[in-house]
Amino acid sequence: MSKPVEPRKVKLILSAIYADRSSWLALLAQLEQKFGATDYSSKEMSFDYTHYYEEEMGGPLFREFVSFESLLAPGELAGIKLFTNRLEETAARDGRRKVNLDPGYLALDHLVLATGKPAPHSIYLAEGIYADLHLIYESGAFSPLPWTYPDYKSESLLGLMNRLREVLKASLKTGANPDDD
Repeated sequence: MSKPVEPRKVKLILSAIYADRSSWLALLAQLEQKFGATDYSSKEMSFDYTHYYEEEMGGPLFREFVSFESLLAPGELAGIKLFTNRLEETAARDGRRKVNLDPGYLALDHLVLATGKPAPHSIYLAEGIYADLHLIYESGAFSPLPWTYPDYKSESLLGLMNRLREVLKASLKTGANPDDD
């Protein structure tokens, strides 16, 4: 019989896609109020991997990634996605989102994104939210899976996740987690 054990803490990451940077920055302040300080923020980059969001948000679209200093339990992911969905709704105008927020978590051995869309490779969590495994850590680096989104397969994002893994690894080693105080 296997005995349940508490999982290691993970690093909360978030991708924001937007056409209006001021809307994103307003939501970022609310995210920091809820989850604490960020320890990484990417440069603004063009988002042109898909045109899926353009009809709703306009264009051109941009993306930024952030990660949060405080570590969390992986079981918190569904609640985090529900919170970011509410933030998207509060920032929407005329029923159209201004920002798409995609939270997930980085563990030492994988990257999981939260989604409301069921798929064969997604695991149901709670309240209509699924865990969507996109990267696994093997042979010293993160690797994509057949269903991984094209942008998460890019060398730049794989490199980013590998760097954030090192930050996570250091936090776990030192036990540095402000929430544990």
